[in-house]
Amino acid sequence: MPDRSTRHATILEVAREAGASKTSVSRYFGGERERLSPALRQRIGEAARRLGYRPNQIARGLKGGRSRLLGMLVADIRNPYSIAVMHGVEQACREHGYSLLVANTDNDPVQERTHLSLLASYRVEGLVINAAGHPTHELQAMAEQGLPLVLLDRWLEAFGADGVGLDNALAVDMAIDHLRAQGYRHLLFLSQPVGLASPRQQRWQRFEQRLSEEPILHGERHDPALDGSAVRAIIEAFLARAGRPAAVLCANGNVTLAATRALQALGIRLGEVGLLGIDELDWCSLVPPGITTLAQPTETIGRAAVQQLLVRLDGSEPAAPPRHALFPPTLIERGSTRLPGPDHDKETP
Repeated sequence: MPDRSTRHATILEVAREAGASKTSVSRYFGGERERLSPALRQRIGEAARRLGYRPNQIARGLKGGRSRLLGMLVADIRNPYSIAVMHGVEQACREHGYSLLVANTDNDPVQERTHLSLLASYRVEGLVINAAGHPTHELQAMAEQGLPLVLLDRWLEAFGADGVGLDNALAVDMAIDHLRAQGYRHLLFLSQPVGLASPRQQRWQRFEQRLSEEPILHGERHDPALDGSAVRAIIEAFLARAGRPAAVLCANGNVTLAATRALQALGIRLGEVGLLGIDELDWCSLVPPGITTLAQPTETIGRAAVQQLLVRLDGSEPAAPPRHALFPPTLIERGSTRLPGPDHDKETP
């Protein structure tokens, strides 16, 4: 028996152990077991188990032209949104007989280029990409070579690829409509640094557009680094300038957490100053009186990304133009957007 602590068993060793041909063993592991007799299948399976043999999927993919691997490039794997979408991607991959390779870039373009090259070396059949913000040479080359690509959440200007994500303009509209209906008139929009991240750009721009269209509303927007003192200083200064009732609209879950901490540090009750966050996180229901959120359909978004890849992979629509699938959020109303007392200026339906 070979020493498996230092080397892997080979297909030839399995054939010898089973008293079978190398071709028969290849058929056993290559999806052609129906061509083998039941007795031969049993011998090969038992021999492979005794030797600890595992087929080299990459080598099989190179030989057959199919790796059954899909790749996923994540901008920030610590982001709860990324984890939730990745779960949807993995579930859809499993259901369709694919395995998923995931790489995290930490929003670093250098890491993005490195991981794109690595994923290409594994001969992935398609890529789901949460890009750092601009198309790289490696990404352009993959697209030109015909590799199916789906952009997740972050669009790349002048880059023709399918995409899936949240309808960001609708999300901001729903947030503002809810806050206005609850009686809030002075709004602070907080985002992480906008930079090249298209969701942040779209939410930032839509907030400004809506306020310009509605004289009844007043507000301002800021995109600080998320250290506690900066967010607290912005909220404190805004509340000193703004009239009442006032509310804070947070562009994502990380901002919602920073704003919640800042309001608590300032001794302000949620609701007295409204708080609404885009992204539903587990802890939002635990902070009294509960934080109103817009929940993204993360698993649906992940599954839709894989479905778009599969449409491209089946070759039925090779010349179809890029498709962008946008999904609406769901408003989860809690106490953080309910003004205290019966006499506030809440709109009636």
